[in-house]
Amino acid sequence: MSRSDPAVIRIKPYHYIHILDNNKNVTRVEFGPQTFTRQDHEQLVSGPDAMIMIPPRHYCIIQNPVARDEEGHVVRDNLGQIKIKHGDEEIRFEQEPFPLYPGEKLYGKVSPLQVVAPNTALRLRCIRDFKDGKVSRVAGDEWLFEGPGTYIPRVELQVVEIVKAIIIKPNQALRLRARKEFTDKSGVKRRAGEEWLVREVGAFLPSVEEEVVQTISAYVLTDKKAIHLQATKTFTDVFGKERKAGEEWLVTIDDAETHIPDVYENVIGEVKITTLTSRQYAVILDPVGDDGKPQMGRRVLKKGEATFFLRPGERLESGIQSVHVLDSDEALLLRARESFKDGDKSRSPGDRWMIYGPSDYVPPVEVEILEKRKAIALDENEGIYVRDLKTGRVRAVTGQTYMLSPYEELWEKDLPQVVEDLISKERQSGPEGRGPVTSPQPTKGRTKTRVVTYRTPHNAAVQIYDYKSKKARVIFGPELVMLGPDEHFTVLSLSGDKPKRPHVIKALHLFLGPDFMTDIVIVETADHARLSLKLSYNWSFEVNKETDSEKIFSVPDFVGDSCKAIASRVRGAVAAVSFDHFHKHSAEIIRRAVFGVDEGDKIRNRFAFSANNLVITNVDIQSVEPVDQRTRDALQKSVQLAIEITTKSQEASAKHEAERREQEARGRLERQKITDEAEAEKARKDLLELQAQSATVEASGQATAEARARAAAAAIEGEAAVKQAQLQAEANKIKAQSDLEQTKAKQDAEINHQKALNELEVNKARDLSSIEAKKFKDVVDAIGADTIKSIAQAGPEMQAKLLQGLGLKGFLITDGNSPINLFNTAGGLIGGVNQTQN
Repeated sequence: MSRSDPAVIRIKPYHYIHILDNNKNVTRVEFGPQTFTRQDHEQLVSGPDAMIMIPPRHYCIIQNPVARDEEGHVVRDNLGQIKIKHGDEEIRFEQEPFPLYPGEKLYGKVSPLQVVAPNTALRLRCIRDFKDGKVSRVAGDEWLFEGPGTYIPRVELQVVEIVKAIIIKPNQALRLRARKEFTDKSGVKRRAGEEWLVREVGAFLPSVEEEVVQTISAYVLTDKKAIHLQATKTFTDVFGKERKAGEEWLVTIDDAETHIPDVYENVIGEVKITTLTSRQYAVILDPVGDDGKPQMGRRVLKKGEATFFLRPGERLESGIQSVHVLDSDEALLLRARESFKDGDKSRSPGDRWMIYGPSDYVPPVEVEILEKRKAIALDENEGIYVRDLKTGRVRAVTGQTYMLSPYEELWEKDLPQVVEDLISKERQSGPEGRGPVTSPQPTKGRTKTRVVTYRTPHNAAVQIYDYKSKKARVIFGPELVMLGPDEHFTVLSLSGDKPKRPHVIKALHLFLGPDFMTDIVIVETADHARLSLKLSYNWSFEVNKETDSEKIFSVPDFVGDSCKAIASRVRGAVAAVSFDHFHKHSAEIIRRAVFGVDEGDKIRNRFAFSANNLVITNVDIQSVEPVDQRTRDALQKSVQLAIEITTKSQEASAKHEAERREQEARGRLERQKITDEAEAEKARKDLLELQAQSATVEASGQATAEARARAAAAAIEGEAAVKQAQLQAEANKIKAQSDLEQTKAKQDAEINHQKALNELEVNKARDLSSIEAKKFKDVVDAIGADTIKSIAQAGPEMQAKLLQGLGLKGFLITDGNSPINLFNTAGGLIGGVNQTQN
């Protein structure tokens, strides 16, 4: 027993308390309204608490509910303790307020019943076996409670989720999958995992056995678009046709305006319509026959104007092609794919023929177009290489307009890379370019089927070798070289650089000269002095163009051979003389060694090579330098010493001459100085005389000018003062006249204004007096003369009667604040007395 528990407990209506009887250890419920007196062995467990009230359309969940008998009374045990269902729940709906018995608990709060809207449903799951009307439910069963309606909860059921209906719009379908085997709303048996479409427009509420996979939109088909479908398994489509697994087909606008792919239809893609104009055609490969099966290997020609869809498996050969329009100089090379009849001619497979313009041509499926050819216009210096396909013979055609025959083709002539580079360089720099070709450059612009042409420069020769006839021909410039199919250029590989190195210069033509070449030769004198000689040779070819033209090309490298021969002669000649002798007579020694001497011991003027008719006509010694460093230093010192001696001698002579010239210039300067001083003194004298005269004139002129200026200034000031006084008088006169006129105008304006005001006041007073007179007359006329008389007499008569009643002869009433004029009062009173006496 708690000491804080009250002994008397007042329980309000619809309230209750829990009382524990400590003697029996039983808890009971006491309801209000009452005043409960607690005994000593009783204890207040809880309360007072308000009873639970469930309004209409509400419910609550009671945990551990009390057990009740068939009549609804609470069941107690033999000790009087209320029995409860431990771990159970009970849902109670609208009823009278009720208390919670000991052990009962309210789960949550009183909640409104759930209203299921239209196009929605509650997915229910059975958590314990029970009988729902005539239907027996087993734990784990699921079903839908579809709206509209009010869901009455049960303890045996659990709300899994709220299912909303899916709106299927026009041109849409719902793809469903069966969760388990069942029979759907349309009466069709479905197996677990099976998929199907619902196409009916409107709200669709899937059952618990149905799973929504996706919403499928329809493909809108037009006259320019179709869809390509493929069957994933054998089935019958919406058009009633049986489709085999893997079969492909098209759905066009001829079948339906819109199409929703079935679950067993895989959309490969959209197919655009193929349109052919009147100047187009197309070849369809592997066309689909009337039975819907592809005809493999066949080809069908479609000519414009036409529109069609490519069916599955069909494809266009080279796409949409334009009709071949041939000009008068064009032709088509054709080849037969198979045997067919071309007009009156029978064509066999492999036959080649040509269609010439002007015309247009659409090839049938039995014909293959190899190429389009055009007549090649050739000038006299142009040509092409043509190869006969039957014989293999290659020929050059030049100087005409040529159209290849069906069994002819253009032949490409390949040249060595060095020749290609030289021809390309010749086109870039001109035929006179003779620079060395050190690295190959890409050839640009040369068409290999064109006849190779080369412009031979002036005073040059080109050798061409025919490998078929095994003959060579030499062409002298200026001339245009045209190579035959089996001809090639002879490439010259000449030595170059200083000293000469082999294979430096590559060339197709050989200059005949005269020209020069330079070489550096190392020689050694008899006293073992090594010298480096830089020699330049003038050369030319002496050739007879009719008899020995090929002789100039007999030596592959005439530069290297001639330089070696000359160098050997020079070395031999220099080796026999000393350095000092060679230094003094180098030109004679070298020329004698190169050209030799005749019978008269005279130096010849030429050195000829009989192998190729090369002639050396002159030798120029450009420089002689010692190779040995010590010799070079000694020679340099001697040269420097000689130069120094010559320089000093020249400096001394120049110095002496400069001193002589300086003395002469100094004397002339002194004489000129004395002459200039005399002239200056004479000029100074003249200047002083002129200055004196100028001062005299200046003094007299200044006095005269000042007097005249003062007189003129006084006259000007007087005239200005007179003029100013006249102007001032005129200004005052004008100002006074203007002030007078202004005052006069102002007074006239005021007089006129006052006249107008006076007239207005007079008119106003006249009008007011007229109005008052008329008003007074109207009032008098309205009241009447008798009435006015009565009014006038009513006041004095009443006063007289009042005074008579009061016994007063007269009276005066004042408030003491307003002053009263009593000067006339006595007169009045006296007058009144007089009147009374009278």
